[in-house]
Amino acid sequence: MAKESQEKLIQRIAKLARQNQELEEKIKKLQKENEKLLKQNEDQRLLLEKISPGDLKKAAPSLAEQRALKFKMVTVLFADVHGFSRVMTDSDSAELMDELDEILYNFDHIADKYKTKKIKTIGDTYMCAGGIPVKNITNPIDVVMAALEMQNFLRKHERNRRGGNGQIWDLKIGIHTGPVAANISGRKKVTYDIKGDTVNTASRVEGVSGQGKVLISVMTYELVKEFFQCEYYGKLPVKYKGDLDIYEVLGIKPQFSINGDGINPNKAFNIKFGLIQFTDIQETILDKLEKELPDYLYYHNVKHTVDVVTEVELIGWAEGCSDEEILMLKTAALFHDAGHTIDYDNHEYHGTQMAQKMLPEFNYSQRQIDIICDIIMATRLPPEPSSLLEEIICDADLDYLGRSDFIPVSNTLYDELKAQDKIGSLNDWNKLQVKFISNHQYFTGTARSLREVNKQKQIERIESLIT
Repeated sequence: MAKESQEKLIQRIAKLARQNQELEEKIKKLQKENEKLLKQNEDQRLLLEKISPGDLKKAAPSLAEQRALKFKMVTVLFADVHGFSRVMTDSDSAELMDELDEILYNFDHIADKYKTKKIKTIGDTYMCAGGIPVKNITNPIDVVMAALEMQNFLRKHERNRRGGNGQIWDLKIGIHTGPVAANISGRKKVTYDIKGDTVNTASRVEGVSGQGKVLISVMTYELVKEFFQCEYYGKLPVKYKGDLDIYEVLGIKPQFSINGDGINPNKAFNIKFGLIQFTDIQETILDKLEKELPDYLYYHNVKHTVDVVTEVELIGWAEGCSDEEILMLKTAALFHDAGHTIDYDNHEYHGTQMAQKMLPEFNYSQRQIDIICDIIMATRLPPEPSSLLEEIICDADLDYLGRSDFIPVSNTLYDELKAQDKIGSLNDWNKLQVKFISNHQYFTGTARSLREVNKQKQIERIESLIT
């Protein structure tokens, strides 16, 4: 039975992949239609410029700037604040309407806290989405966290307002993850309107949800199940697509919540979340390096940064580092040469300044940032690490000294220094290399066991090239 269920899941995922491809084709058509609309708007603007000022006042206002974008992974949330019908019939409806406004106002703050964009409110239905306008990999987790906080807020609100004397407001939530088409309009105040099967499915999941429940589709479940306690809820018939498995989110897993309460995330949650979020930070920094690094950096390029990020993780795990230490190592490795976009000789310092500015936006603590900056500064030559983490990045940064590709990699560093008039002939460079490698030592047991033997061979190879 388990094998059969797994085969069905694989078939369902394959089917969804085909449907996503079809949706992308539809989005392309929507984009073409939108381009025609933009052309019409521009023609209208040019026409209005030819109208006299007096006639211009009588003319229709120009259309707001509109754009159509597509996002591959967006998590859409629909929340129904149950109790709205009472607002329409209760004698104190004005007071209850104010209360509803207060609830929705707090939902806005919760959505902002988890980088989730409010789309619109229709009556008692609140709609928001994670992953727009800034694409990110953590949006399924962000949106589920926002849903749980909305749920918890409303419970506290009811207790504070009414105690145990009945309940007016309740909440049911539906969440689904997938691709969407987004129409973005406005200049001073930008608004978003998202459409597509993902939006429709999220709405349907909310429709089958019970009061006080947070339901998620199987697509969202697969992306958040490591963080949250979930219970299978049932199947949702989807037109032309078969049945969709639905899960109820009961709360954060005990091991990832403070005192196991299932409500408040603890340090373990934040670290695990940070390791996933690192992908977004890495994409941002690598994109910056590709665009802004000087052309003469033949060695200190994007490939070198990726190599060091990979190597610190490998050495870190082998040296028994914790998840938090691995996160700090990878982050330091990502920033350790980013300062080359500003200055060559003091690039380590500039890398720390970039980290100090950027990392708070990704919820790194000041303690973590300070350690990361110390790790970055440890890569200055000659290396003088004062902690295990600093030893690891020093070994990772000079890993090429003991690799079989040492000569070609070393030549790229020579070309880089030569382009800046920092080195003489290749013969001078080889002499310098022999001296440097002979005095160099790997600090960690892992690096010594992996690279020290090869390093001695490199010395012999370079000595044979010296004239």
